[in-house]
Amino acid sequence: MLVDVRINGYKNPIGYQLEDLRVSWVVEDARGSVQKNATIEVSEDEDFKTLLFEKTDCSFSQTGGLIDIPLKPRTRYYVRVTITTNQDDQGVGVAFFETSKMDEPFESKWIASLEKDTFHPEFQKSFHISREIKSARLYLSGLGMYYALLNGKQVGNEVLTPYYSDYHTEVQYQTFDITLQLKQDNTLTVMLGNGWYKGKFGLARQENNFGNRFMLIAEMHILYCDGSEEVIASDDSWLYHSSCVESSSIYDGEVINYLQNHQEKEWTKPEYISPEGRLVARYSLPVVEKDELSVKDVIITPKNETVLDFGQNFAGYVSFNTYLPKGTKIILDFGEIMQDGCFYNANYRDAKSQFVYISDGRQECVKPHFTYFGFRYVRVTGWLGSVNKDDFKGHAIYSDMPTTGHITTGHEKINRLFLNALWGQKSNFIDFPTDCPQRDERLGWTGDAQVFTGTACFNMYTAPFYHKFMHDLRVEQEKYDGIVPGVIPVLDPNGPIFSSIWGDIATFLPTELYEHYGDQTTLRQAYPMMKDWVDKITKEDQKRGQQYLYNFGNQLGDWLALDGRTEQSMNGGTDEYYIGSNYYAMSVQKVANAALLLGYSDDASYYLDLYDHICQAILHEYFTPSGRLSIDTQTGYLVALYSGIYPNREKIIEGIKTRFYKDCYKLKGGFVGAPIMCKVLAENGLSDLAFYFLLNEDYPGWLHCVDLGATTIWERWNSVLDDGHLSGTMMNSLNHYAYGSVIEFLYRDVAGFKPLAPGCQKVEIAPLINQKIKHMHMTYDSPYGQWDISWQIKDNGKLHVSITIPFNASATLILPCHPKGEIGTLTSGTHVFEYMPVEDFRARYTKKTLFNDMMKDPEAMKIIERMSPLLQYFLTTGNEDFYYESLDTLMGMSYLGFKQEEVIALGHELVKLHD
Repeated sequence: MLVDVRINGYKNPIGYQLEDLRVSWVVEDARGSVQKNATIEVSEDEDFKTLLFEKTDCSFSQTGGLIDIPLKPRTRYYVRVTITTNQDDQGVGVAFFETSKMDEPFESKWIASLEKDTFHPEFQKSFHISREIKSARLYLSGLGMYYALLNGKQVGNEVLTPYYSDYHTEVQYQTFDITLQLKQDNTLTVMLGNGWYKGKFGLARQENNFGNRFMLIAEMHILYCDGSEEVIASDDSWLYHSSCVESSSIYDGEVINYLQNHQEKEWTKPEYISPEGRLVARYSLPVVEKDELSVKDVIITPKNETVLDFGQNFAGYVSFNTYLPKGTKIILDFGEIMQDGCFYNANYRDAKSQFVYISDGRQECVKPHFTYFGFRYVRVTGWLGSVNKDDFKGHAIYSDMPTTGHITTGHEKINRLFLNALWGQKSNFIDFPTDCPQRDERLGWTGDAQVFTGTACFNMYTAPFYHKFMHDLRVEQEKYDGIVPGVIPVLDPNGPIFSSIWGDIATFLPTELYEHYGDQTTLRQAYPMMKDWVDKITKEDQKRGQQYLYNFGNQLGDWLALDGRTEQSMNGGTDEYYIGSNYYAMSVQKVANAALLLGYSDDASYYLDLYDHICQAILHEYFTPSGRLSIDTQTGYLVALYSGIYPNREKIIEGIKTRFYKDCYKLKGGFVGAPIMCKVLAENGLSDLAFYFLLNEDYPGWLHCVDLGATTIWERWNSVLDDGHLSGTMMNSLNHYAYGSVIEFLYRDVAGFKPLAPGCQKVEIAPLINQKIKHMHMTYDSPYGQWDISWQIKDNGKLHVSITIPFNASATLILPCHPKGEIGTLTSGTHVFEYMPVEDFRARYTKKTLFNDMMKDPEAMKIIERMSPLLQYFLTTGNEDFYYESLDTLMGMSYLGFKQEEVIALGHELVKLHD
């Protein structure tokens, strides 16, 4: 059967921008294993009696079969896909899509409250219906944000509409099916809030960045059963007055004051005013309440304040059912962390982050309309009587994306790390990828988004979410001569941040999307953005005589790395121009590869030649004649291995090993080095080091944050100090997903899932086994269906591996330490292997294990004390240099009295330790 049939990545979309129409599908429970052909049919009739499109093609891809038909505005189309397998069984799936108004002019007008009225307005229109309704649609937008009620019930279930756009250029409208909400007598009410459009927003925290007036446009199309149609449009027959929302702000929160409703209010006619940007059909996925969280604990602090602990840092808001007397004022303050047992949110900087509710005695479920918060803790002020856990509910909001990847292991802290990254993604994927959800920022920093893309695409189905984000990026790029800004929107009067890593999202994101989802149309749409980004760097380089290096401008480099001037420095110690030049090369290479795929042969030749020149320039500028890298930092070596630009790979590997040794195996990387560290090490034969850094619980490291109570990913390695205090408030978020990029290493390397063909139709499966992890189970819902990979170290030393491959997909399997090595190609179905590996994976330690790890193990220390008193002496007398030695390095220390035969004997005993 066919499931998950999507149109341009959406499920049954209504009112979206639908360029280059295509359909995708997933096959389950088929008798055959391979798709032989597919038939796509399109009709305006649900029964498909009259076909507008019909095509059978053996080359139709599950990831995007193209449909070529002219579309009419405000029309529903049905799509039927029928596939035949190699066993001649068939499966059928049906979906629909409904067009927006397209180029059809709006009959309605933008209406606005008067300029003198600074309150939050509530617009209203009442109307009567006397005929039987067949269908009804509402096309609606409001600035800054709108919240619509039809006959007292919310229209749809979305929040923060009409979402973020560059409002100077465009404003999105949404389409709602209101057929079942209409009655004979109807009232449509639309409340407006400040939002991104006119509220406080941006690094300068200024207001009115895009406009300074509240306004809305609404157009209702009602189709009656007799075939007639009625349009109810926003015009000067609508009326408005002040709403119960007294103030609203993305950063500061919201005040709802129902006592205003008991004051005399005069209904006022609106005036006609249009925004600067043109009105366009939606790109944005719905942002909705996705997860409901219960209060884990009610805390009475030393200051006698009442604080709710939800046990999880997330983005959204809190609701409560009120039966409060008239005049009761409830204040909710939001924070990420407690300090000395008390509520704290100084790291929110200028963001007030507060929800205030003033009751008029009504009974209702209370929650804000025009804001959201990033938080774990909520301070409650003004509540009458004792606060109970059940009085409040937390609502996590994010763009409506299904979770596609899941990982569980035998290491509970790794499981928590996975959840931390997933919650970081949920918290920051609210219409566009933001840096953080809590403080006075919440901006589209492109560097954070770039490094996290691989993990994001495994965790969730991100294709339509990123489609909107790439549209936003392109809108900004076209203003700035090819620059993809370091942050959007660009509100700085000095212009955009022009920096590698950040701007390289232009090429890295489309490439990642093509690998995960296999949609060549998306790559083609993104190609101008990719090309213009690298061309901009090239043009700036040509102004200097073309050095073929990106060694100019103020670049952000290895942001927040620990090898800067101090551990609190924003800039890391790796030469930012070296980083920039390598990413320039990689971006040019990605453009060349895209050109080859898309058939742009002249472009491909040009960019391949440019790539060769850049590589030669990097080798000349940053490597010694003997092949050593002159940038002697962890991130420097990692970038070399990641880009593949070096004269001698072995010298880079030796260089990074020496650098780690000199750094006492302390992680130093920032936003460049840390996200790629583990996967780059694993892919270059250094998986022991990859696992060491992943599993290290000392500072700095991923699990150190987990040990300190992190439930999301932190902005800094030292965001929270060991004593539980925040390290600072200037730039310190506890919900910043960039370092969560390490989860890609779990998918690609620990589970061993490496895509070889677009859409993950073919993959290499080569898992890495680690005794501390014990077992690994990964599932990933790819465009071809669910992949399921698990491995387990059994008590008898055997390795159990199970792999399920979806329909129409295949895998090359390389089993770790299997006597035969590569197993070969596997096709659709479940495959189970159990064998005795040539290496004992039960062993706690190997000859490469650092003594720092063994020192925490009493059994290991007893063996060391018995077999090598000299080593025990060095480890127990505070000689920290020896903490970061291993049996391997001890072999070369005969000058200190270590005999090789004794070290070998010690190793034999240590590897016998099993859990």
